Amino acid sequence: MDFSLPQAYLTGLLVLLSGAAVVVARQLLRVRRDEAALARLEAQGRDSEPSVADLYELGSVQLRKRLYSQATETLKRAAKRSAEEPTEAQALIENALGFALAAQNNYNAAIRHYRSALRAKPDYPVALNNLAFALEKQQKEDEARSTYEKVLELDSANRTAQKRLKRLNRLAA
Repeated sequence: MDFSLPQAYLTGLLVLLSGAAVVVARQLLRVRRDEAALARLEAQGRDSEPSVADLYELGSVQLRKRLYSQATETLKRAAKRSAEEPTEAQALIENALGFALAAQNNYNAAIRHYRSALRAKPDYPVALNNLAFALEKQQKEDEARSTYEKVLELDSANRTAQKRLKRLNRLAA
């Protein structure tokens, strides 16, 4: 089968548009799922006292929707009630709370929550990575560098830590 130039162009355009349609459809489904979860969790919170897991889930949805101040309040409620939860759950909540605060440029508070997450689970590379980034934002390059190195000790394939550490080392040179 011999394609002429216009046929090849149209075929390529069709493939490109099909790919774009799939990406848009996936994003639309993700947004709808988040909207449904948000509505369900908010309604559940009005009807009864939500569980710590429900508060964490609500806070996570709020983070995905970039509702950072709402996520901060929700995750603070979860953190206050998380004393009876497993340490891994406490670490997840504290890390998410730190992320919400960092997204609002409140790096001092974010660092406190990242450190709290690491007290609950010392080998938590996501919290370490987030801590290093917050330290970097506060221009504490040496501490950020050593924290990124700890991330790489736990997860040598962590591309974010590799990239950020390389950047810090380049700036120091």
